[in-house]
Amino acid sequence: FLFLSVSKVNGQNASIDSTKNSENIQFKYKSLIIPSVLIGYGVVGLKSPSLKDINNSVKNDLRGYDDKKLNIDDFSQYSPFLSVYALNAMGIQGKNNFKDRTIVLATAYLIMGSSVNILKKTTKVTRPDGSSSTSFPSGHTATAFMGAEFLYQEYKDVSVWYGITGYVVAAGTGLFRIYNEKHWFTDVATGAGIGILSTKIAYWVHPLIKKTIFKDKDKTNGIVMPFYNGREYGLGLSMTF
Repeated sequence: FLFLSVSKVNGQNASIDSTKNSENIQFKYKSLIIPSVLIGYGVVGLKSPSLKDINNSVKNDLRGYDDKKLNIDDFSQYSPFLSVYALNAMGIQGKNNFKDRTIVLATAYLIMGSSVNILKKTTKVTRPDGSSSTSFPSGHTATAFMGAEFLYQEYKDVSVWYGITGYVVAAGTGLFRIYNEKHWFTDVATGAGIGILSTKIAYWVHPLIKKTIFKDKDKTNGIVMPFYNGREYGLGLSMTF
């Protein structure tokens, strides 16, 4: 990110009109293909013996003979979307201003979080380590891919490499969830699909939300930060209108 921060691709101007771009994002059915395939794979995997065998195979291949666990996934899940705010703080402007991008992020987080929690409570899939029955889908992976798509949408007009970097981090988060025996491969695939789709939906509905809920509220300040209370990780959002 530090390297990308001092680079501009093809002489593009990093300053972009927030209002113009946020209202020009249109619904594209092709955008649904990848997240739909990922979610569909995970849903089918709930009952498919073949996909369950793949789950066990991926788990065994990643774990090998190493019993050591790495908790980097507890933090890497937040890094893609926090990078958007970090880059803006460094003077590299993305698609939207603070108000608009925060509304998009909050909308995406609400869609993603509610979807993940509903599925966890209804499917009741046991985690690989047997610690609980909330394995499906992976919330960490959903958060990471939500942030990766958010980073991509905000900075794809500056450099596509920002989004690629975010997706690499998100993929790594999913792999660590499997490595740490917290999720199956189908959990991670579905989480990735939900995360991507949540952000896409958030951008599609942003113009409507902005006009109906945040109309004429141009002076907006706030901060977005992850939190940890000793037991749970989450996202804290504070905004002043």
